[in-house]
Amino acid sequence: MKYQDLVKTIRKGGVGILPTDTIYGLVGLALAPVTVERIYKLKKRSDGKPFIVLIGSWQDLEKINVEITPDQKKILKKVWPGPVSVVLPCDNPRLAYLHQNKNLAIRWAKNNFLNRLIKKTGPLVAPSANPEGLKPAETITEAKKYFGAEVDFYFANNGKRLTGQSSTLIEIKNGKINILRQGAKTSMRMFAQEEKN
Repeated sequence: MKYQDLVKTIRKGGVGILPTDTIYGLVGLALAPVTVERIYKLKKRSDGKPFIVLIGSWQDLEKINVEITPDQKKILKKVWPGPVSVVLPCDNPRLAYLHQNKNLAIRWAKNNFLNRLIKKTGPLVAPSANPEGLKPAETITEAKKYFGAEVDFYFANNGKRLTGQSSTLIEIKNGKINILRQGAKTSMRMFAQEEKN
């Protein structure tokens, strides 16, 4: 599949496999409820377990109705782009299918391919490419064993094996960073340093 065809397929609500900044993802438009529901079904994922939303710019926060304070932005600039997902408030009922307790987990990935794609498609959801409870696919071949013809595309980009960890998940409360899930390339020391700066 050519890159232009990938963009068109995603824009039309298509779902498929491509490499993210950490692992292979099962990818689709975050702002298309039908697409997100299809990804839930493909992953056999429990309702109420929301997906992380991938953005490619500060403007993408407006598209998903997330407002941040200047202090929050100052902290976010230190961890984004990067393998850090941040829980931020979003109480727009139109996006309830993405929420958990009126919050969204959002990541701005440090990945040129992914960010270029998001600039053309808008925010994406990209959970790991595996049915819930099974090992994440590390190659396109492994993803095909899981999903076969149930998805609309497989896009390998450089075709590498991806064995990265999931992103670290944090929240910002009262100007402090709380780590909710330890993940790729981050540590408490790093965040302690960010808070001092």
